Order: sequence, then C-alpha cells, then structure tokens
Amino acid sequence: SGYSCAYSNAISWQTATTPVPKEVNPRLVFERLFGGSDAADAAQTLAKRKKLRKSILDFVLEDANDLKGTLGARDQRKLEEYLTSVREIERRLEATEQGEIPTDLAGIEPPKKGIPRDRGEHIRLMGDMMILAFQADMTRISTFMFANEGSNRPYREIGVSDGHHNVSHHGLEAAKVKAKKEIDIYHAEQLAYILNRMQSIEEEEGGTLLDNSMVVYGGGISDGNRHNHFDLPILMAGNAGGRLQTGQHMKFARMTPMNNLFLSMLDWVGVDCEQLGDSTGQLRGLF
Repeated sequence: SGYSCAYSNAISWQTATTPVPKEVNPRLVFERLFGGSDAADAAQTLAKRKKLRKSILDFVLEDANDLKGTLGARDQRKLEEYLTSVREIERRLEATEQGEIPTDLAGIEPPKKGIPRDRGEHIRLMGDMMILAFQADMTRISTFMFANEGSNRPYREIGVSDGHHNVSHHGLEAAKVKAKKEIDIYHAEQLAYILNRMQSIEEEEGGTLLDNSMVVYGGGISDGNRHNHFDLPILMAGNAGGRLQTGQHMKFARMTPMNNLFLSMLDWVGVDCEQLGDSTGQLRGLF
C-alpha cells in the first residue's frame, strides 16, 4: 500500500517517524524485567547464574523470606504465587534454550536461539511475562504483536502451509478462506490464554487484573482480500476499573478514526488530551 515496512513491523512509536523496536526474544525480555538495572548488569547477572546453575530467585531468596515474615497470610500467598510464576517462566526459558520443548512440527525452520519453535508457546511465554510486569507494577502499558502486519509465514502448527499474507488475498477461494479462518482462530486462542491469566489474578484494591485493565486486540486491515484499512474489527477486553461496559457489540459510523478509541482510553486513565492524530472526538457508548 506504499507504506514502508516500519509501519507493518511496529505498533509503538517514539515520534511520528521513529518506531520503538520490539523485542521478540523471551530471554532478553526476562533479563530486562528481572536481571538487572541495565543491559550490562543483566548480562553479567545471567552469566553468573548460568555458571552457578542457579535460578534468579536464589539471589533474592533471603530478601523474599524476610519480606514474607512481615506479611499477612493473604499477602504471603500472593507473594508465593508471584515467585512461583517467575520460576515457571524461567524453567520454560531454559527448556526452550536447551531444545527440550517437545514438538512434532516437521518442516518448520529452526528457531532463533532462545525463541520457542512453537509459535503458540512463544506468544504465551511473552504474554506471561507481560502479565508479571503488570502484577509487579513494572509497567502499566504494553504493546504486543502476535505477528507482523503483512507477514507471509505459514502456520504449519495448525496445518496451514500457505503464507498468512497469501491466504488473506483469498479471492473467495474456499481453501484459502478456510486457512485464513483457522489462523484467526489460532490467534484468538492465544489472546484467550492471556485474558484468562489476567482474570485469574486478584488485585489488592479489588477485582482482577483484567477487571482493572483495558486490552485492545485487532489488526490494521479489515478485509485482507481488498486491503481495506477502515472499519476495523476491534475487540476490547477488561473493565477499565469499572468504566468500560463489556458484553456488547458496537458499530460506529463508517470511517470513524481508530484514534477516537485511543483518545477515549486516554481520558479513562486521566490523561487530558484534546487531539490525537486524526481523531475527531471520543467514542460514545462504551461506558
């Protein structure tokens, strides 16, 4: 469509012309979150742990035990659940790096070092680390791409050997329409995993992590066959702390800017913003 690949490979931007590079390696994300204050510190800590064959939790065990002694029973349980989640992710990373994750995906190209061969495991692993970052209040905002826009990778995990981009230009050919549907379902299943995990985490102020979040899921094209960039099907999950009314399907006027939704979300989290890109005003009826 005349856009550079930067627009199909990034959804987070520092300026109008500068994308924020995404990190696709789970190990590097883990070390950024838990390994140290900067890249050099994280790399040194990782090397030390590997040499001693220790978990990252072994380095904070004494502090964690001291903290546990000051907490009530409920908070002790929450701390234990959090530490268990960190260790479980660490085990999955180690299994990936050692090639121990079982797979029967014959014909799939070898994975890059540290990246799971199974795409679903890759998405779920990254999603679990995003959730841990939310739990620990390391960040309150995350952008998460399941795949690049325009990607032509096949999905042999679910029996689709043709490229995603190819089947999106299906020309109403039944086999390609079916393959496209299966890819969409596969992505939705990964989203469901992340949302269910968020719903399972109770928050101190009440409700669950999902209740107190806003999750926007969708893509940049409504009809891949026609390359339509308007009337996008967007799914919103979470209650935004009680502000967002869920369980409804809403249809807005044709050519309503996507930025109207983002403008509304900024307002819901207390950011005073009158204009965002091509926005024409906030969406009505969502809360």
